[in-house]
Amino acid sequence: MTPNPLALIAEITHRCPLHCVYCSNPLELAAVASELSTAEWLDTFRQAGKLGMLHAHFTGGEPLARNDLTELIAGARAAGLYTNLITSGIGLSETRLKALIDAGLDHIQLSFQDSREAEANWIAGAKAHAHKIELSKQIRHHKIAFTVNLVVHRQNIDHLAEMIAFIEQLAPERMEIAHTQYYGWALKNRSALLPTRVQLDKAVDAVTAAEKRLAGRIRIDFVVPDYYARFPKACMGGWGRKLMLINPLGKVLPCHAAEVIPGMTFENIRERTLEAIWQQSPSFQRFRGEDWMLEPCRSCDQRTVDFGGCRCQAFLLAGNAAATDPACSLATSHHIVEAALAEANAETKMSQPVAASSFVQLQQLAEGFWNYRTNPE
Repeated sequence: MTPNPLALIAEITHRCPLHCVYCSNPLELAAVASELSTAEWLDTFRQAGKLGMLHAHFTGGEPLARNDLTELIAGARAAGLYTNLITSGIGLSETRLKALIDAGLDHIQLSFQDSREAEANWIAGAKAHAHKIELSKQIRHHKIAFTVNLVVHRQNIDHLAEMIAFIEQLAPERMEIAHTQYYGWALKNRSALLPTRVQLDKAVDAVTAAEKRLAGRIRIDFVVPDYYARFPKACMGGWGRKLMLINPLGKVLPCHAAEVIPGMTFENIRERTLEAIWQQSPSFQRFRGEDWMLEPCRSCDQRTVDFGGCRCQAFLLAGNAAATDPACSLATSHHIVEAALAEANAETKMSQPVAASSFVQLQQLAEGFWNYRTNPE
């Protein structure tokens, strides 16, 4: 019997006021009217607690687009889950922040796109930077764990030291500096986002220096682009090993991008329990363990560390979800990644990414995101 999962990623909506050029949400987003109801989410959190999960990560889209977020936080906390809100901060006033904390919010992760206002607003596709800075000050007035998330890429990585200094002024306990992962819009914009080797080496030096300077004050978690790594990342801790993600429609997934893999059916929390899906669902069994592995993974000692890498990336790049992740230097399809790196390092003029704004996204934004302004909690 598979050990129970450790955490639930609650993707409570796809609505978002931002149009980040590296957005990894699905290109086909869930309609507002089809989202799980308050009661359905509360029942899901109760199931997660009974299953022995420890954490509930509220994400989206922008989770603040849900007018019932305070109730959802309270429900997850009542189920015994540590609650973490991953947010752009848009829609979060001082009053609403206090209400969320009073409801049981334990941790807030606030995203920034840059240290420079014009560049940050350009990457996000919205004038949000100044609000985020003010919100950071408000967060520090409360006893709540605070992380600042920063996504780095070719467009901003050259002034990473400046961005680290900027985040330091916000006084979080932790900063997460993560390179763009190439799914969704990020994959479409890869040529404009993948840094050069020289850029990456300088970034590593900047982070190393900051880790020494900030030791004991701010913890830094740095995620490098796996295109440059010798071995791939252990995506989500391995398929169906530690985490469950529920999307706004109630589909239960091993990771946020799993639906890109064709021929797979993912069960819905509206139809089966979390425990049944975790233990019995063919979708969670598909790449769990090692029986599915092909060579060179099957005979590689690294298979117990990275589990063959990301199944979604294997499909997106190599066309086979069971293949070794092409980011792995041992993969037969590694030439695909090498070609992308060669292009990135040969390009002398930086191309411009396309904003993640489609008709569907704009339509959904009009349908519901600003409801919290007219119908506040």
